[in-house]
Amino acid sequence: MTHLSEDDAGPDEARPAGLLCVPVRSGPVGDMLRLFRTPLGGRTAVGFTNEQRLTAVLGPTQQHVELSASALRGLTAPLGVTELTIDPQLAAAPVAALGDPSAWQGCRASAASRAAHLPTG
Repeated sequence: MTHLSEDDAGPDEARPAGLLCVPVRSGPVGDMLRLFRTPLGGRTAVGFTNEQRLTAVLGPTQQHVELSASALRGLTAPLGVTELTIDPQLAAAPVAALGDPSAWQGCRASAASRAAHLPTG
């Protein structure tokens, strides 16, 4: 996985070449870029060097468009997103994929029980 930001690129540094497979979602007026979060919570655009890598991380139903890294940066910069992640290896499941919230009751009760035994002060 490669993280690139506007400040990272020097004139002699290697950059990903060619088009990237960029995840999108359907919106009311067409496709919209999907933005993601880094492990530290920052926003990042994501691109994959081939469709197989995109499918391995985001699944076979994930829609995508092909864009150059510079075009992707141009689309996300006005949104304040300056980081670009190439070929991430892991993506968390969407919240909706976690199932029925009523099944989480045991987890909540267990966490509350553990918290009750923590020292205070």
